Amino acid sequence: MPAYLRPYLKNIHEEVQSRFYGCASTFPTSLYGKTVVDLGCGSGRDCYLLAQVVGPDGMVIGIDMTDEQLAVAKKHIDFHTKNFNLEKPNVDFRKGWIEDLTSAKLEDNSVDVIISNCVINLSPDKESVFREIFRVLKPGGELYLSDVFSGRRVPEPLTTDPILLGECLGGALYIEDFRRVLRNVGALDYRVVSKTPLTLNNEDIQRKAGMIDFYSMTVRSFKCDFEDICENFGHVAYYKGSIPEFPHGFTLDDHHYFQTGIPVPVCGNTSKMLSETRFSEHFNIIGDFSTHYGPFDCSTPQAQEGISSGSDGACC
Repeated sequence: MPAYLRPYLKNIHEEVQSRFYGCASTFPTSLYGKTVVDLGCGSGRDCYLLAQVVGPDGMVIGIDMTDEQLAVAKKHIDFHTKNFNLEKPNVDFRKGWIEDLTSAKLEDNSVDVIISNCVINLSPDKESVFREIFRVLKPGGELYLSDVFSGRRVPEPLTTDPILLGECLGGALYIEDFRRVLRNVGALDYRVVSKTPLTLNNEDIQRKAGMIDFYSMTVRSFKCDFEDICENFGHVAYYKGSIPEFPHGFTLDDHHYFQTGIPVPVCGNTSKMLSETRFSEHFNIIGDFSTHYGPFDCSTPQAQEGISSGSDGACC
């Protein structure tokens, strides 16, 4: 969790925190006034944290299929409304299935940001999950996902193993299949924000799945009209330093850091991530798409550290 968000935890009801069973949470920035959906919200801890970030003009919608957890989350809405000095609640908890977000009454093009922390790996129909995500995102909206991925496909017998499922390993998505699924639903570019190898300390798990490399990864993708590879149109991006938590520089992904006021050449897809999303007010983008200069060279050392050639997204 980013350091600037940790103070918000003290404002969240003790029962909500004690009943939170999620893994380490990660959050994007620049959320004030936005509508944010948390897939697999559980007791609502992350929703109540984000409610303090989006402010009175924003809304956080938590979706879960577990009645007991939703009951805890809903029980403390009034407490948090008063604790956050709000005139009315800015959180809403709904029962629904992430494979069919109409079950939670989410309409097309209605959401600014969707987050999910270690939940999608549990779904048996991941393509439906991502199709629904990009259905409900507004144009320019973002999916910010933290989950377990694998360096190869998990063999069929292991995908139903109760121990591996309990450790979020049985449902881990092979990173190249993740890329393919996103392309199937029209999302042609994604970016890796962070990637950490997982160590299998349990002997039983090591015996069953020790041949597979697992990673805890945070990735992001946007609902934009991307190309399937990085293309060079001569764009240059300037970060204004205007996001309060990041006055000196902004990190888009594991190989795009924008120091305040310093020009950075970017591909066409990256220019759209910065100019057609909620980040547009924080960047000056010089250039247009009138002249094409060929593929954009993304052969930075960071870009080459991926699991494979496609692991850093379709681009960069």
